[in-house]
Amino acid sequence: MYWADELAASVEGPQVVNDSKTPSGTVHVGSLRGPVILDVIARALRDRGVPTTLLYGVDDMDPMDAQALLTPDAVDHEMGRPLAHVPDQTGDCHASYARHHAQTFIDIFAGLGIHPDRYYWMSDIYPTGAMDPFIRAALERAQVVRDVYLRVSKVERPAGWLPVQAVCPSCGKVGTTIALDWDGETVRVECRPDYVTWARGCGFDGRISPFGGAAKLYWNLEWAAQWSLFGVTIEPCGKDLATAGGSRDRADAIAREVFDRAPPRNLPYEFLNIGGRKMSTSKGRGAAAHRIVEVLPPEPLRLLFLRPRPNQAIEFDPEGTDAIPRLFDELDRLAAAVAGKPYRGELPPDPERLLAFVQLDPAPPERLAEAAATYRPAFAHLALLAQIPGVDIAARVADEKGAPLAAAEEGTLAERLAAARAWLDAYAPASAVVRVHRDALPPEAAALGEDQRLFLGALALAAGEEDPHGGDAWQGLLFRVAGEAALPAGRAFGAVYLAFLGRPNGPRAGWLLASLEPGFVVGRLRLAAGWHDRARGAGQEAEA
Repeated sequence: MYWADELAASVEGPQVVNDSKTPSGTVHVGSLRGPVILDVIARALRDRGVPTTLLYGVDDMDPMDAQALLTPDAVDHEMGRPLAHVPDQTGDCHASYARHHAQTFIDIFAGLGIHPDRYYWMSDIYPTGAMDPFIRAALERAQVVRDVYLRVSKVERPAGWLPVQAVCPSCGKVGTTIALDWDGETVRVECRPDYVTWARGCGFDGRISPFGGAAKLYWNLEWAAQWSLFGVTIEPCGKDLATAGGSRDRADAIAREVFDRAPPRNLPYEFLNIGGRKMSTSKGRGAAAHRIVEVLPPEPLRLLFLRPRPNQAIEFDPEGTDAIPRLFDELDRLAAAVAGKPYRGELPPDPERLLAFVQLDPAPPERLAEAAATYRPAFAHLALLAQIPGVDIAARVADEKGAPLAAAEEGTLAERLAAARAWLDAYAPASAVVRVHRDALPPEAAALGEDQRLFLGALALAAGEEDPHGGDAWQGLLFRVAGEAALPAGRAFGAVYLAFLGRPNGPRAGWLLASLEPGFVVGRLRLAAGWHDRARGAGQEAEA
């Protein structure tokens, strides 16, 4: 059983599934793992007939602490202010810094098939007074909160410390204030110049009412209050929050002991790492989510997050040699397996269910079978075709399919071709960028060894007899002929690259040859093999 179905089978009654994000900077692609996981949980629950509400929130009352993302003239003024009150640093396209970064991220959701029933912004909720009962409860039970911090996380708060952050009525900062002396209606607020190292307070000292948006709860308490406010029953969270004694443990204890409610079901999920490093929103580190979706269409991007279980880390480097092409290949092999074709490698558990969740929209079994059988041109092949001048790509793909493309297949081709071109512009390694020497044999081909020339000649003969179509067919032929010649694969593929590209490496050789005219390929192979007398006519004719 797929992991989301296991969870759905273990709950009873209506469910509220929630997630939220602090928009402290450009949101990286790893932050999409949470929304995709939540979407799949909601789909699994609804498939079982469980009434389900999916929420997504923005914690935009948190203080600005990402100095690297501010303009130099804004640092002193903006650091420590609520993110919702910091102006949009990119211009006037959004009402605030928080709205800019959060909305840029949220705008991705619909294109990935993620449709929360409600979005909420904490900067909208605090002024309504909806959080006031939780602020009052936290202030009345401040000693309980201090005890929780000490018992759960070994963090000792000083006597008199109160679990709210006031918005300074003088400078508007929230990260530099400390609340003291709750009298039942007001708190004393000090905006200290040296309270934190990353922002400077103004020195204000006075009493305010903490209600109606004049103060916010510290994040652990705000998290627990959201569960009560929205009736949340399931809320996964990242591994960094779910460590023993960490934020989730504190929030769970606060929910029980301060707000008198059971915490929601947790499902900790691992990070998506780039180059072995965790990405950071506040530091602007990692591939931006809104840029990745230009290169990865919805299905392969959803597969990236859904192929492993949530508790498994994902290593993904879009600038890696073939990380993105491999993801498309994995999707194609999964769809082929669901359609009844052989699967190379270890088939993931419950492949039909995985493919169903990878789909942009929930699909009944008959539509899933139709989607699985859809012809999908290989991404790497399209990336090569996009670089060959004068190629009618749609006609070439239809020829390789052996039939005209259906409307859905034309859409897949257009989507993948756009993604391939974006990949070539943004992430493709130098080895994937090709310039085929069409007019003559590259001078570098003089370095071919005799064993490599014999291999190229044998490949020319086999290709002339078998007329392979498509990258897979060419790749299989290359390996077979190399094996028959007892030539190591590295020397065999290197010979092809020297003959066509004038360099010892390049993109996958099978797809390279499949992107070129068959007559030209055979003529060049014969020419590179040294068959000058017999190859001259065919080679020159193909190159004309």
